[in-house]
Amino acid sequence: MERKNAWNFYNEQDLAAVEELSIRYRRFLDAGKTERECAAESVRMAREAGYRDLLQMIHQGASLKPGDKVYISFMEKSAAFFRIGTEPLEQGMNIIGAHIDSPRLDLKQVPCYEEAGNVYLDTHYYGGIKKYQWFALPLALHGIVVRKDGTWARLSVGEKEDDPVFVITDLLPHLGRERNEQKVKDFFDAEKMDLLIGNRPVKEQDVKQHILEILSETYQIQEEDFLSAELEIVPAGRARECGLDRSMVLSYGQDDRSCAFAALHALLGDGDKEPGTQGCGRTACCLLVDKEETGSNGATGMKSRFFENAAAEILAMTGEAFGKTPIQEVTFDLRLRRALLHSRMLSADVSAAYDPAFEKYFEKKNSAYLGNGLVFNKYSGSGGKSGANDANPEYMAKLRRIMEEHHVTFQTAELGAVDQGGGGTIAYIMAKYGMEVIDCGLAVLSMHAPWEATSKADLYEAVKGYRAFYKKML
Repeated sequence: MERKNAWNFYNEQDLAAVEELSIRYRRFLDAGKTERECAAESVRMAREAGYRDLLQMIHQGASLKPGDKVYISFMEKSAAFFRIGTEPLEQGMNIIGAHIDSPRLDLKQVPCYEEAGNVYLDTHYYGGIKKYQWFALPLALHGIVVRKDGTWARLSVGEKEDDPVFVITDLLPHLGRERNEQKVKDFFDAEKMDLLIGNRPVKEQDVKQHILEILSETYQIQEEDFLSAELEIVPAGRARECGLDRSMVLSYGQDDRSCAFAALHALLGDGDKEPGTQGCGRTACCLLVDKEETGSNGATGMKSRFFENAAAEILAMTGEAFGKTPIQEVTFDLRLRRALLHSRMLSADVSAAYDPAFEKYFEKKNSAYLGNGLVFNKYSGSGGKSGANDANPEYMAKLRRIMEEHHVTFQTAELGAVDQGGGGTIAYIMAKYGMEVIDCGLAVLSMHAPWEATSKADLYEAVKGYRAFYKKML
């Protein structure tokens, strides 16, 4: 089948829209370099678009009606955004779910130590990283520290032009001959991936004392406060345009904040230019979750029941909790189960873009390509589709029709050649409810690296495709 490059179909108006969307996207990436920051930025965007806090409405005893727009934030790391449709929720929702955590380094609870006149912070990596990519790279420190009295200190150091940055040091090549003969997994020791944060003693103080004094004076943080901190190390620097033609975006965290942004932007709309999901029959939901990179466990991961609980609240507030006649009268639990069963979902997650530098790890016919539009992965998993969600062909046929009717450029792909690896998403978790689910997102080069590359055109097609799904999927 002939592949289509989305750029070939754009007129001047489309090209202007691509650039405007890319600017918003890069701002989103810069504002949300951790899951907490990303959730907060998403809520800010939703409130700006007229979305109301669902928890506040519950406390006020409010109800919901078609056209209402609400959101719920959970532990500041996950969030769900709903546009209430005209059809009963029991008939299902159109859901697009993405994760907003990304591979990184986390600080240990007792991180600070001095060695050879330098002060370091001890780390533990999060998610699937190639350790060697994080050495000799400008790094920033983001997160929160919660004191014993419950007050918080928020940190973001290394992003501003006049901020200091941090680094994990590497061995010079002159002394690295023996190490170069070892396997990569052997000579990059995770316990040695510690962040260099200081080197200067002051008066009679040692270097660590000086660093702790800076933390106390600048951020009102004591060393013991690291025990109740959540501090993440990410690449320092802004999202940038990539290529002489400025056709791509280079940034940290595009897996999976590219899909998160596209899903949220498609739901919220763009003012008078594009009214989002207004007027759609089924309730539309954008779901942003944490912990996907480590198995979707924990209270803020997709395996928790926070989304199910949110759907139950929506069901109750739309007046659908109980029927009005004996024939209709069924339990609330059954109505909730029906709502989830009848829902349709796009598991919005990225796919590996074909890279000719590593061609043996791909199968060209079934690979994703930058610029070829939104990517559908019918199945994921590894080897013999182990751990995969495998979407039904009937569902894929409906999606093909919707994408073609709305002139969305799309492609299909697998995550690499058979037996070369594989991966998973949140798709299989939502499929447990019996709803139709398929993976659908952007192609990414250098996935899980500190800096990843995507195509501006693919982002534009993703927003178009997600918007069509919210409105038209039945």
